[in-house]
Amino acid sequence: QAQLVESGGDSVEPGGSLRLSCVASGHPPNTNAMGWFRRAIGKEREGVAAFYIGETDRPRYADSVRGRFTISRDAAKNMYYLQMDSLKPEDTAMYYCATGRVGDWWYLLQTALYNTWGQGTQVTVSS
Repeated sequence: QAQLVESGGDSVEPGGSLRLSCVASGHPPNTNAMGWFRRAIGKEREGVAAFYIGETDRPRYADSVRGRFTISRDAAKNMYYLQMDSLKPEDTAMYYCATGRVGDWWYLLQTALYNTWGQGTQVTVSS
């Protein structure tokens, strides 16, 4: 059974950096995409960064994080990462990694297309 486990969440000051990790133990059939999502208190879950597992050089980022966050993969270790720099208080949220099947690149951040989720890791940005 496919499983995703996140780690790396912490409390940091504005301007700081964190690297989230996600270890994947297998993927369901037809899985082709991996993404990072977040849910802040009182808000809906939103896509942050995602890519096709076999084409990691074409990631898609939410406008709010582009230029500050970087998604990557270590295929040999079955690990995915989200490097977060220049963190802002509005980045505070529970962060999840997820895998699924996505057709068009424009839909990479659509939460409804992902069917395997981790348990989440909390990121708090505060002075």
